[in-house]
Amino acid sequence: RFCIPLLLASLSTMAAGEEIASALQDSWGDFWLFRFFVNAAGYASIVVPGFLLIQYFKRRNYLETGRSICFPVIKSCVFGSEVKSMHQDDGSLPPRAEPTESSTARQVFKLLCCAAGLQASYLTWGVLQERVMTRTYGATETDPGEKFKDSQFLVFMNRILAFTVAGLYCALTKQPRHGAPMYKYSFASLSNILSSWCQYEALKYISFPTQVLAKASKVIPVMMMGKLVSRKSYEYWEYLTAALISVGVSMFLLSSAPNRTVSTVTTFSGIVLLAGYIIFDSFTSNWQDALFTYKMSPVQMMFGVNVFSCLFTVGSLLEQGALLESLRFMARHSEFTAHAVLLSVCSACGQLFIFYTINQFGAAVFTIIMTLRQAFAILLSCLIYGHTVTVVGGLGIAVVFMALFLRVYARSRMKKRSKKLPPGETPVQKV
Repeated sequence: RFCIPLLLASLSTMAAGEEIASALQDSWGDFWLFRFFVNAAGYASIVVPGFLLIQYFKRRNYLETGRSICFPVIKSCVFGSEVKSMHQDDGSLPPRAEPTESSTARQVFKLLCCAAGLQASYLTWGVLQERVMTRTYGATETDPGEKFKDSQFLVFMNRILAFTVAGLYCALTKQPRHGAPMYKYSFASLSNILSSWCQYEALKYISFPTQVLAKASKVIPVMMMGKLVSRKSYEYWEYLTAALISVGVSMFLLSSAPNRTVSTVTTFSGIVLLAGYIIFDSFTSNWQDALFTYKMSPVQMMFGVNVFSCLFTVGSLLEQGALLESLRFMARHSEFTAHAVLLSVCSACGQLFIFYTINQFGAAVFTIIMTLRQAFAILLSCLIYGHTVTVVGGLGIAVVFMALFLRVYARSRMKKRSKKLPPGETPVQKV
């Protein structure tokens, strides 16, 4: 007589417990720090076994003792095939041909195409990035719709297409003989994944204009680390431009608008994520610069980094069961599918435009184009998504970009001056 009511009561208690556990899991899943550690655990499940294998082959002196069918693959992944070459300031790019009078029109046309390609790729990428991370899909009059939450899946989409484009480019064009051990790309790949994840995730807590200005101001922590750690010296104009950037960003962040909404308020989580983006991105660029001491092209670098990026992200997504969930979201919302694919196309094409522009016109011209792109991105975001910028905030933005252009101009003057220095003298270290 008492068994049936007791059984029903226990079943209802178990169901309630499962609902509470599910609710707790969902609440933790929405916390960015929890997702960060879950993603990091997924990467560690690949990195740790790989590290142990590399140490095993090195201790066995595999180059002399190994003769298995996998010998070429292991040799390429662990040991490489060439010694390092002398490091070049241009990142192992081939020397740029100076334009002659007969090719001036052609050079101008190339420059316009590069500028247009970079602006179109990265402006579209910025607009889509904000759309995917801050707006809902499938909204109707009765249904508010749902947001896409998994930033790691977007990183995977970007990397898989970049890997494909770089692979095709390397297969169809002549490239230098590759000599770097493949595993060394994994360090830059891991930091690149984490910086991209922080960049996507930060848009949940800060506005897109704030994120763009934060990217523009990353020269400040780079200079601080160079001064404290490496004891580097800087010119007076470098301190001046860094101070101007700091003042401009502060003016923008501290400006207040009467109709500012929650989605545009800079939160502590957003600041931490932006700091993570800057730190990981700085490591990526420095590690890639060290890898260029091996003889390789930028496209080979792009291919090697994205190989490991695809491996890490797809492994982590499969371990979490998030890959199938993201694919189901794509199946439910065709608009999101189009946005995610176009986002990846713009990212991959933008990287190719970067390599070509630097190769043809140098880093100074590329920096000017990308600085203009940042200004246009802020303007476009404000027009499309209705971000409000006060007069003080607008002045702050103007100060930041004025400082960036001043920095490019001063650096180009210093490079010209350094070419005229006697052989015994060396210019002051630049950032």
